[in-house]
Amino acid sequence: MRPRTHALGLIAALALASGGPAVPAEAAQAPTRTPECQGDWLPATPTSDDVMNGELSFLDRPAVKVGTKVNWSLDPYKSRSWQMVFQSLRWMGRLVADYEATGKQAYLNRAIEIAKDWVEKNPYGGRTTNKYAWMDHPTALRAPALVCLSRYVPDAWLKDSLAVHAKVLADPRFYKIGHNHGLDQDIGLLRIGCRYNQKGWKDLALSRMVKSMKLDIDSEGSLREQAPRYAIYVHDRLRVATDTIKDCDLKVPDDLARRWDGLPKHITAATQPNGYMVPLGDGPPNIQPAGFTHSSETVQVFKAGYVFGRTAWGDPQSAYYSIRFGPGMKYHGHEDHLGVTYYAQGRNLLTEAGFHSYENTPYRRWTMTPEAHNVPVVVGKRFRGRTPSSLVRRSVGKDRQSFTLTDKAYGVSRTRAVLVNHDQDVMAVLDTAGGKVRNLWHIDPSLKVVSNAGGSVVVGEGSWRATLVQLSMPSCKPIGGQKVVRGQTNPYQGWISPAYMQKAPAPVVVSPAASSLLTIIVPGTAKPDVTCSGRTVIVHTSDGPATFKISGSDLV
Repeated sequence: MRPRTHALGLIAALALASGGPAVPAEAAQAPTRTPECQGDWLPATPTSDDVMNGELSFLDRPAVKVGTKVNWSLDPYKSRSWQMVFQSLRWMGRLVADYEATGKQAYLNRAIEIAKDWVEKNPYGGRTTNKYAWMDHPTALRAPALVCLSRYVPDAWLKDSLAVHAKVLADPRFYKIGHNHGLDQDIGLLRIGCRYNQKGWKDLALSRMVKSMKLDIDSEGSLREQAPRYAIYVHDRLRVATDTIKDCDLKVPDDLARRWDGLPKHITAATQPNGYMVPLGDGPPNIQPAGFTHSSETVQVFKAGYVFGRTAWGDPQSAYYSIRFGPGMKYHGHEDHLGVTYYAQGRNLLTEAGFHSYENTPYRRWTMTPEAHNVPVVVGKRFRGRTPSSLVRRSVGKDRQSFTLTDKAYGVSRTRAVLVNHDQDVMAVLDTAGGKVRNLWHIDPSLKVVSNAGGSVVVGEGSWRATLVQLSMPSCKPIGGQKVVRGQTNPYQGWISPAYMQKAPAPVVVSPAASSLLTIIVPGTAKPDVTCSGRTVIVHTSDGPATFKISGSDLV
């Protein structure tokens, strides 16, 4: 049901919550910095001077000239994300924050023009209102910007619009519980409730925030949105939330504080030795967390569906790996269950196609499929999306770890065993299923394929080499026929997204099919000697031999 603006006279007539009635802009004295307008909730770009010049640059895209009279239907890049940022009006809020810092009246005057024009042109439920204007995230992010402006504008048009924002944000049908959008909705509602001293809105925002964050962040500190890079966003937004709670003279709930405190463990575990986060789910490989305290554990298993392991902390040459399992795909996740990544000897070796954008394009859809990840595929069986997977075995030692995972994503049991050896850098992966299985190995674009013959694919950069060896089990004989794909478009295969809205060709090794397939990745050499004696496999690396055993569908 649409909120009715003409019924909001009570809210519009309320005295402001702090400091009495606002001073009209034309009569304003030297401004002071206010909690509503300051803090880290505002984006760094565009700058106030950019906005004054009528140029908006969002999401690292080239600036768009909007001029003085803004066209609210503008969509220069045909991009949902660009529209979301545009409609959020946080760029207008930048003007008000800088007005407080500089006293430049022109900043405030322009902010008022922009906001008033937006309110007039985009009424809730209006026939010509932009379709993105009242979506959940732009609405949530716009509310604090308008609250900031309300410190200097007492007019009814702004109070009435804030009341509509509050009504929409309070609507349970509109609320995104257990999601970062829900957190932003709570921050927006709390800001409005505090500004106008509306206890009902304040209480609702705070109680929802606690419940939602307990769903979004589990007791181990894992974000359940299935993209570790979003843990950074949620951590930052929880800082904004706690600041808002304190600005309202309210107590930060203990449950909320505990969830916030737990996130750094997940963030740092998902960070590779080179300082960049492993690109899982909607996470590009160029995210570099800073200022987070890490656990002392070198191997961490999170029940939300992650295994993260490394040789040591603080060493860029440390080996590092990730393994995915857990609940079926949701929110920012991809179909990456049973997938692995591997970093060794200062290089990304096995990576993933990664995150390109949120645009509904064939390429975006491909990046979410199993074929864009390092996973086993059951030949001749239909993939069943959103299937959960289980970690059924783990063995964690100082120099060696092994894990076994299983699911029925193809309608039959699919099992993957992963062993990582650290004394001599080796990763071994055993794939079995109710039928023939093949697997895919996405190689970092910095590495080139040097050779592909006899069941061994050698990749390298400069003089450095790494080898991928594949054996058919239980015979333990090399299996040839590996296909290397790079930059294919029909269908998509052989691509990596190094950053937002970018993609680069990169080699992908597509294995032959076998009833049981053992893949061994050996960094640092182009000629690893692999021998078998019964169920024992010996891998001769440049640092000496590494030995492991096959026990059923497990590696030990």
